[in-house]
Amino acid sequence: MTYEKITPPTTGSTITFQDGEPIVPDNPIIPFIRGDGTGIDLWPASQRVFDAAVTVAYGGKRQISWFKVYAGDEACDLYGTYQYLPEDTLTAIQTYGVAIKGPLTTPIGGGIRSLNVALRQIFDLYACIRPCRYYEGTPSPHKNPEKLDVIIYRENTEDIYLGIEWRQGTEICDRLIKILNEDLIPATPEHGKKRIPLDAGIGIKPISKSGSQRLVRRAIKHALRLPKQKQMVTLVHKGNIMKYTEGAFRDWGYELATTEFRAECVTERESWILSNKEKKTDITLEENARMIEPGFDALTIEKREQITQEVKQVLDSIWETHGKGQWKDKVMVNDRIADSIFQQIQTRPDEYSILATMNLNGDYLSDAAAAIVGGLGMGPGANIGDACAIFEATHGTAPKHAGLDRVNPGSLILSGVMMLEYLGWQEAADLIKKGLGAAIANREVTYDLARLMDPPVEPPLKCSEFAEAIIRHF
Repeated sequence: MTYEKITPPTTGSTITFQDGEPIVPDNPIIPFIRGDGTGIDLWPASQRVFDAAVTVAYGGKRQISWFKVYAGDEACDLYGTYQYLPEDTLTAIQTYGVAIKGPLTTPIGGGIRSLNVALRQIFDLYACIRPCRYYEGTPSPHKNPEKLDVIIYRENTEDIYLGIEWRQGTEICDRLIKILNEDLIPATPEHGKKRIPLDAGIGIKPISKSGSQRLVRRAIKHALRLPKQKQMVTLVHKGNIMKYTEGAFRDWGYELATTEFRAECVTERESWILSNKEKKTDITLEENARMIEPGFDALTIEKREQITQEVKQVLDSIWETHGKGQWKDKVMVNDRIADSIFQQIQTRPDEYSILATMNLNGDYLSDAAAAIVGGLGMGPGANIGDACAIFEATHGTAPKHAGLDRVNPGSLILSGVMMLEYLGWQEAADLIKKGLGAAIANREVTYDLARLMDPPVEPPLKCSEFAEAIIRHF
């Protein structure tokens, strides 16, 4: 492979992919992007932790060969003005498959709206994965942040990330409003007399079946790797209002769970039907239907018959494989309305494990969940596709703190933990989580956490010192 301004390591091997999963050698070459702003401090501290964990866990039998590539302001310094994402970097990531990066600046005046979004789209990294769990001692605005331990699977390529919109007052926008108001809306009776204001901007949020199901598929596969009590996938949506996009996301998720993963999954509604039958073996179909559907007796005859047939279909199809308590060992798939889940991760956080969402809902939800467990400084992130994965710090560049060796490297370090787990190097990942948790519990923290502790920690650790504290606690 030929590069313009970078040179790969002379030792190490390439990660390959099979059926969407990585095949990892003992000495993988992994490209890294240092990041802008505080990336100058975050990356050296984080790399020190990664390398130490791999050395301690495997005694030299495994090792990462790091390959420095460029993006953001640092790339412009090397490649020229507006070269925020040079071809060298894209080639390296495509070649080696797994990469990790610090925070990147939002370009000003260039042709790229967001480097993070660009990388996700270029490599079709359709799953944005954000674990949110609490480390003892981390300052939090919540009384019981330790109850929240969720992993958010956010769809990364559709919804608002497709970015299809037209500005108010433009010729195309006016034409589109006219077509909608005069032709398409009247031709769709369910829209009634709705009309789009003539001075509106127009945006479209496409949600596809294939895009939805590949995200849910990855979420279910992740759930299967978790302890039994955490094997749950919740489909988050606003389908009560947007039935053919958000509601379809929910329906397609259930369809996947009950076909491709039929032997491994049970839906929440199915579990009610099965449980009712287990508690009362001679229960009639109608009695069962009445128990799973609030207001059953007030429904139309047609609707009551539909629900009764649903009960019959479930019992006929999965009683032998899922009944008599067998469903309790399956992955539970349920769904929640988006606004409701924001409340429930605060009031009933221990009832949830994996949350699968579309793009915009997931954007809000991941930051809200991170706030509960200590903020974005403790929030790792990954963007994963079927032939590539990029792990990243989830916060901004904070340029005013750059070069001062004071910021918290927790987000990038925990993203590295996700990367090690993705590689299958769980022992090294566990060492870092143990070291990080022990350092925080021991009040060995950087200024952002130190100032919020009671009493405040004085003096706080430097960024580099926090990394060393994590290693000491392996």
